[in-house]
Amino acid sequence: MELGFETIGNATLICHDGGPVLVTDPWLDGGAYFGSWTLSHEIPEAQREHVRGCRYVWLSHGHPDHLSTESLEKLRDKTVLLPNHFGHRIRDDLKAQGFNVEVLVDRVWTPLTPRLRVMCIPDMNQDAVLLVDLGGRLIVNLNDAGDRGWGRFVRKVISGYSESYLLALSGYGDADMINYFTEDGSRLPPYAAAKTPVGQTIARMASFYGVRYFVPFSSMHKYQRNDSVWASEYTTTLEDYARGFESSTCELLPAFIQRDFLHDRLESISPRERALQPVDPKVFGDDWSEHLNSREAQDLEAYFRRVHHLERVLDFLRFRVGGREHFIPFRRGRFHKGITFEAPRNSLMTAVRYEVFDDLLIGNFMKTTLHGDFGEGRLYPDFSPYVAKYADNGRVRTRNELAAYFAEYRRRDPVGFLRSRLETHCMRPLQTQSAELLRAVLKPDSPAFRKAKEAFWKVRRAVL
Repeated sequence: MELGFETIGNATLICHDGGPVLVTDPWLDGGAYFGSWTLSHEIPEAQREHVRGCRYVWLSHGHPDHLSTESLEKLRDKTVLLPNHFGHRIRDDLKAQGFNVEVLVDRVWTPLTPRLRVMCIPDMNQDAVLLVDLGGRLIVNLNDAGDRGWGRFVRKVISGYSESYLLALSGYGDADMINYFTEDGSRLPPYAAAKTPVGQTIARMASFYGVRYFVPFSSMHKYQRNDSVWASEYTTTLEDYARGFESSTCELLPAFIQRDFLHDRLESISPRERALQPVDPKVFGDDWSEHLNSREAQDLEAYFRRVHHLERVLDFLRFRVGGREHFIPFRRGRFHKGITFEAPRNSLMTAVRYEVFDDLLIGNFMKTTLHGDFGEGRLYPDFSPYVAKYADNGRVRTRNELAAYFAEYRRRDPVGFLRSRLETHCMRPLQTQSAELLRAVLKPDSPAFRKAKEAFWKVRRAVL
């Protein structure tokens, strides 16, 4: 292809200018999240060849369905482009492994070829957006990133292009932790259980950003472990994306496409869907009967005690491993609010050793029991961001380190930072609570439910 782009895999975008130039988040082989996830479709050899021909690899963030170490190992001769994330964990880790790494300057166009330039927007959630200007057309790669204050800036850039493509996570929401239980052992229904038609969400997102085309992205996986395959009920199929989609301003495209700008041609790629049989967790090193030894129990406790925010919001953490419990108290004599995690020894200690606790949460084989009042957000905003985003990825754990972390993102974008805080502490809780209330009285595919959601998004767009 002379000039254009392709989408394939989970969140892989391949941009061409006189041949392949740039690939994003190449997950081509292997599993993710301790083997819990695998790709939903095969990667055709033609696209594999195009990935191998690229000069640049852009990585959005550190989740293994985006930063696949097995896939990246085969691309050692490339220049790896990274967002300017606070803490620079990915940069430092890859440099230590011998990769050629360049960190992109925030919100500045960087030319890669005469007709291809990129702009990167990192955020305080350790996610990032990539804008690609390819021959005067704009590709907006949101991957997993939700608006953390940068939405208005991105909409402004989009408004300057007559042809724009939005690539974004879209689906029923199984990519987050959904393996929750109450104290009596009952499973809490995932938010995804309501299964609001995905097309409705896509149409609202497209309207919010003002794009001409939408490509389903960053949600093409399947569960394959025996202990996580239960979550397959909440994954999104290719057929689901069009359900409920109605828009007079945006066209919904297939998930896997070749868009040839020079010949004004769009063709679907039809990779073979993977047929899977559940895999025993032992294949991935997990034996649920194994216990922690005394040193591992100490390492586990030290890992969480380093995150100072937890002692302000929790009374305790409890880990159940191989049937034995390990208790981490944050208070003396008051144990009303806490979390019990039940996980296999190997994955748990690997997550602790390599500081990737989010991988356990997203794998959805670890069982999480909530004690006390956590509200509709469950592990958000007081556990997951502070452990997985700020501590593991941002390398900030103490109050002073957190203050410096937030101050840096406030310095980069003062107005966007305030919008982000408003989104996290006001708009998102309001969205969750109102959605739960609406689902209790209205069907998710009803006109009334749709109008209520559209009204919320109009308010959100006006405020943010």
